[in-house]
Amino acid sequence: MLQLTGLTKTYDRGDAALDAVDLTIPDGEVVELIGPSGAGKSTLIRCTNRLVEPTAGSVVLDGVDITALPASGLRAARRRMGMIFQEFALIERLTVMENVLSGRLGYVGFWASWFRRFPPEDIGQAFHFLERVGLTGFENKRADALSGGQRQRVGIARAVMQSPALLLVDEPTASLDPRTSHQIMRLILELCGERGLAAIINIHDVALARQFAHRVVGLRKGRVVFDGKPDALTPDALTTIYGAEDWAEQTDDA
Repeated sequence: MLQLTGLTKTYDRGDAALDAVDLTIPDGEVVELIGPSGAGKSTLIRCTNRLVEPTAGSVVLDGVDITALPASGLRAARRRMGMIFQEFALIERLTVMENVLSGRLGYVGFWASWFRRFPPEDIGQAFHFLERVGLTGFENKRADALSGGQRQRVGIARAVMQSPALLLVDEPTASLDPRTSHQIMRLILELCGERGLAAIINIHDVALARQFAHRVVGLRKGRVVFDGKPDALTPDALTTIYGAEDWAEQTDDA
């Protein structure tokens, strides 16, 4: 279970990216963050794993206060938080298999990671996840030879290789076509269900959020202004999150 309590991020110039956010996300629940640009969605994800240091508040994952950990403890805690990036964050010159196995770097020793020597069970697991994400036979291809959708699948396989308790997903469909976007969102939802993973997904597409979330959280100016089931995203709720627009027409089309 993930618990965010009073999570706040204020930058030096005084801008508040997050303003006392409270969220509790149980195991297996997929929560999608929506909101206008600058609402704090990416900041919330990055404060959760302390890629951005919160100004105040706490992040507790399965009873461990992530915000209180020293650097040595934070490295171990991050193994429990798989990250999937908008721009894939693959090492382009390495193969698909090498990129997937990099999800185990937090578990092997320095020299093993330096020479990319992984236990046979890790290699077997990597083959399993490549099959699960639809990339059987791609293990020896370089990452820079893949399409955008294939790269995102590699990123998903790498994240679950960490054996995480939580997935943090930052705009996974922003650079993908509609068909591939649906496939990627369906894959993430299925993997979370199969492995009992909690997930926070920052997404800009309201229609995808409706279709592939257990719960939707709307942020505006760093505050939670909506928290409910996807079918509760009425025109009034969308106006609260984004501001006035002809949401009724868009809701009918979704």
